[in-house]
Amino acid sequence: MNRRKLLSCAALVALLFLSISHALSQTQTSITTQEPRDEKLWRKAQEIHRRAIVIDTHNDVTTPMVNDDYDLSGTPPVPYRTSLERMRQGGMTAEFFSLYVKPFYVTKGGAVRRTLDMIDTVYRAAERHPNDLVMAYSAADIRNAKRQNKIAALMGIEGGHAIGNSLATLREFYRLGVRYMTLTWNNTNDWADAGRGEKLHNGLTDFGKEVVREMNRLGMLVDVSHVSDKTMSDVLDISSAPIVATHSSARALNDVPRNIPDDLLRRIAKNGGVVQVNFYTAFLDTKAVAANAERNRNPQYKALSDEITAKYKDDPERLSEEEDKLDAQFPLPPTPISVLIDHIDHIVKVAGIDHVGLGADFDGADSMPEGAKDVSMFPNITYELLKRGYSERDIRKILGENFLRVFAEAERVARKKSRNISGDGSLRRIGTTK
Repeated sequence: MNRRKLLSCAALVALLFLSISHALSQTQTSITTQEPRDEKLWRKAQEIHRRAIVIDTHNDVTTPMVNDDYDLSGTPPVPYRTSLERMRQGGMTAEFFSLYVKPFYVTKGGAVRRTLDMIDTVYRAAERHPNDLVMAYSAADIRNAKRQNKIAALMGIEGGHAIGNSLATLREFYRLGVRYMTLTWNNTNDWADAGRGEKLHNGLTDFGKEVVREMNRLGMLVDVSHVSDKTMSDVLDISSAPIVATHSSARALNDVPRNIPDDLLRRIAKNGGVVQVNFYTAFLDTKAVAANAERNRNPQYKALSDEITAKYKDDPERLSEEEDKLDAQFPLPPTPISVLIDHIDHIVKVAGIDHVGLGADFDGADSMPEGAKDVSMFPNITYELLKRGYSERDIRKILGENFLRVFAEAERVARKKSRNISGDGSLRRIGTTK
C-alpha cells in the first residue's frame, strides 16, 4: 500500500512543503548582479516560487535522451543542462520536451519515424521515473501534477516538416500526446516560410492554413517561434485559438530573425496568445551576437568545426552532439540575467503582463545567462522579477499561469468546434495530404 495514503491531509501538505523547500534551498546559484543578494527578498522569492506553477515550454534534452539513452537521472552529460534533480531544484511543475527533427530527415527520409522515436523516449522516461514525472495532456493535468508534487511531462514538435505534409499524421501525433507544433524550424518547409529560411511561399500556403485550422480543431497549440514574420501574420489572421511562441524573445532589444517585432507582439496579445522568452544569449544580448560571429571566425574553432562536419557528414545526430561539445570549449562571454529580464520587461510593456512566459531552450542552445544556465535556476528569475517590482500575482502569470490560460482556451476552442460535422450532418472536408 502507498504510505502516503496513510498520512493525514495536514501531514501530506507539510511533507510537500518541506520537500519543495528543500529542493529550492539546494539551488546553489549566485545571482550575477553588482550588489549582494537581498536575503529577505530571496526568501520571499522562494516562497512565491514554491506556490507557483512553473512551466518551461521548450527543452531539447529529448535529443540526448534518444541518441544516448540518457534517462534524466544523475548528472547530465556535458554540455547538457537538464536532469530530474535540477528540475526539482528549479521548482519545475511542467516541462515541454521538444521533438526536434532535423531537416536531414526530410531529404533522406524518416522524419515521421524520428518523431515517433522521440515520443517514445518521453513516455519511457515517465515510466522509469514514476515518482518524479507524470505524462500530461491538458492544462488540468499540469495543475494535477502540481498537487501531486510531480513534474508534468508534455511534448511539442519543433518543425512542421515532421508531419510529412499529412494532416492524418498530425492527428496521430495529437493522439500520442503532442500538444504544440512549431510550424517551421530554421528551414522553410513545403507549406510555411521560416524566419531564417528561404521565403518561398509568402508566408503560409493554402495547405499551411489547413494545418493551422486542423490544429485549432484538435486543440494543438500553434507555435510561431522560428517562422517568418509573414507566416506569423498569416497564422494570426486565421487562427481561432490563441497562439504561442514557445521560445522567442524581443526583436526591439536584439534584432535577429528569431525574435518577434513589436507590431507582432501586439497582434499576439490581441489574439490572446503568449510569448515564452528564450534564454539563448545570442537572442538576448547584442554583445553575444558579436561574440558568436567572432567565434565563428576564430581559425582554431573553424578548423575544428570543419573537421567535425567532414567526419560526421552522414550522421547528423552525432554531428550535432560534437558541435555542441565544440561550442562548450569556446564559450561566449557571460551575459547577466538582467538582460533576460529586460526582454520580459519589454514584452510586458508592449503586449501586456498576460502575454509573456518562459521557454528557455535549454539543451538546444550553447550559451545561457549567468544565473539562468540550467533548469535548477528558475528561482533566480522570480527573485529578479521581485527586484524589478513585479507583484506575486504577475510573477505567477509569467512563471506559468499565462501559458495555462492559453492552453485551456485552445482546449475550449477545440471542444466548441464541430468535430468535422457540418450543419447538415455530413462530414466536412478538412484537408488532404499534399
